[in-house]
Amino acid sequence: MKIGVSRAACGTIGLLLSGISMPALAQSSAPQDRDSGLTEIVVTAERREQSLQDVPISATVLTGEELAQKGVVNLNDIQQVAPSIAINTFNRSTFINIRGVGIAQSAPTSNPGVAYYIDGVLIPHEQFIGHSFFDIATIEVLRGPQGTLTGQNSTGGAIYVRTPEVEFDSVLGMVDLTAANYDRYRGVAAVNVAGENAGLRLAAVHEERDSFTTNIGPSPSQPGNLNMDAVRANLRLRSDDGRLNVNVRGEYFDVRSDNNAVKNRNDTVTDDPFVIEEDALSFQDQTGYRLSGEARYDLSGAVQLRGLLSWQDGTTHDQTDGDRTATEPAVPAGLPTSGANTRLYPGRVSNAVTRFETLIAEVNLLSTGSGPFQWVVGGFLLDEDVRVTLQRDNRNTTDLFQSNSDIITLAENSSKSLFGQANYFVTDQIELLAGARYSWDEQVYTRYAVPGPPIPLPFVSDQSSTQLTGKVGANYHFANNSMLYVTASKGYKAGGVNLTPNTPDFDPERNFVYEAGFKTELLDRHLRVNGAAFYSDYKDIQLSSLVGGLPVTQNALAGRAKGGELEITGQFGGLAFNLGAGYLDAQFSNSACISDTNAAGTDPGCPTNLRFVPEGRVLPFSPEWTVNAGVQYGFLLGDVEITPRVQWSHLSEQYATPFPSVNTLVPGRDLFDARLTLDVSNRYKVELFVNNLTDETYIATQIQNSSSADGGIIYGAPRTFGVRTVLRFGN
Repeated sequence: MKIGVSRAACGTIGLLLSGISMPALAQSSAPQDRDSGLTEIVVTAERREQSLQDVPISATVLTGEELAQKGVVNLNDIQQVAPSIAINTFNRSTFINIRGVGIAQSAPTSNPGVAYYIDGVLIPHEQFIGHSFFDIATIEVLRGPQGTLTGQNSTGGAIYVRTPEVEFDSVLGMVDLTAANYDRYRGVAAVNVAGENAGLRLAAVHEERDSFTTNIGPSPSQPGNLNMDAVRANLRLRSDDGRLNVNVRGEYFDVRSDNNAVKNRNDTVTDDPFVIEEDALSFQDQTGYRLSGEARYDLSGAVQLRGLLSWQDGTTHDQTDGDRTATEPAVPAGLPTSGANTRLYPGRVSNAVTRFETLIAEVNLLSTGSGPFQWVVGGFLLDEDVRVTLQRDNRNTTDLFQSNSDIITLAENSSKSLFGQANYFVTDQIELLAGARYSWDEQVYTRYAVPGPPIPLPFVSDQSSTQLTGKVGANYHFANNSMLYVTASKGYKAGGVNLTPNTPDFDPERNFVYEAGFKTELLDRHLRVNGAAFYSDYKDIQLSSLVGGLPVTQNALAGRAKGGELEITGQFGGLAFNLGAGYLDAQFSNSACISDTNAAGTDPGCPTNLRFVPEGRVLPFSPEWTVNAGVQYGFLLGDVEITPRVQWSHLSEQYATPFPSVNTLVPGRDLFDARLTLDVSNRYKVELFVNNLTDETYIATQIQNSSSADGGIIYGAPRTFGVRTVLRFGN
């Protein structure tokens, strides 16, 4: 294992810190009051800052420091610290499901069902939600439909990521360096330079890591290798009277890899899960930038106007060994690339370019006073172009030399909505809430090239939908930071157009959820206990599969789910602990014949290439149990606080499609992590860590067959270990 920081990481940090002089470290601060108990958790789920204990939503909220304590360094790790969430990352995308609702596999015109926000800006597609996971202030995981304030992509829930706000009258910063086995190096640096009414925060990250998997084939690629750079800036301004606050944010990311390390299920060379054999040049490059401006103006002491404008531009370019072997032959030059011949000669290379250009605007008018009546009204606009080029070379196995199958399309998506929510305290303890959102969504889909029988091109289709969603509820506040609540909410995900002109459009999906919960803090705020139980009625579920070798989204079935979450957090002097548990019973509520990516024939009673799904079969990505627990104890040795921590996470088995088989099963797993932290006066920190302490071999994701590549298995990370150092400076 190499210990140190790569030249690229040093260069990133050097660029970030160049041009400013590092002030002398402040004097050692006094030890934190070890008996002060738990700190208040602030959330922004309802467009204003509120205590988590006052918001009737089942939510897990973690600060950046808590994420670091629990070893959460990427979006995938969230499922190890938050109940009722399942995350699967493969190909170009990160698929998030909450309580069994979200997205299982994407098609070019479909959308996720868990809304993802960064600093109040919706990131509407699953391809670009994992690249901003650095220099984080808080992350909020909201379970259940957020159909009023979040909108049409939140049938399952929402995730809000907040980066640190600029601190006025301050010059401060930090450098965070990690070195680990598999030649992993990660460097994060941030600096805050601000005067009385203007300030700038810059942050950057560089990360590189060798693959956990070895490719013994002739390909020059090592799928699983990672190299990432990103930089973020936040310019904050305020007026002298404090009534106007403006944030102008920008972010650029460049993530390069040798694509996913996928184990061929039919590997005849070795059964080692971390050895593959591929002959094609594989890569995945994701680059892009985001710009946004947010302004808040206090019209009075009780009313605020908020406006937000964002432009997002992201491109994914990837290439895959379609047969995932080094031995399968391509179609010989003398034969046509027909379906029969490609099945006989499956060797191929697939190449894809997808570009998203998205404009988002939102305006809110909201109350800011402390009276019994609180409200927010607003409007939302999304307008975007999604350009896709998919090419496949069935005559070569090492690189794309000529394409014999082209898909070239343009999806023009628009979404508009008006929304409002009001909360009213009927008495000092009883609070009523009601919210509604009306959405108009339209998609215009143009095909410039598609495989199959010749059709007049370009071929244009459109689909539009409208929907009323919202939430009603009642809360009972029976003590400081304690409440009972009941809510009924509805979420919605828009419909769209399928690739092949003769395939019907797919309709919107809807999720109705009824929830009852409690939140309380006990023992002078040293113990926090929050819980919820829910019942979900899931309509017109959107599922993606293949029909005739081409992707299609269908409204498959309806589903019903019931379950609940319980989260316990404690802080008693140096002892801190957490427990989170989610139970989910999610099943299809009717029987039907639907398309299946891997359908080889016909089930009895179903038309050709359709398969039967019986009532009561489990919904995809719906683990019955998600449990996490951790304990740590900090003790002082002079100015040094020493904190050992151990934690455990359990995820029950789940299926990747509605069709249970060895090819769709993601078995349950138990992961243990350990870390030892030395913190010197809150200025210097050194952390030793081991993840997957028992070196468990587990399946992280089951990939199904697609038109571009065969399916296979992605295994989770084996045991990893390393050291992390943090330096903080400033006034």
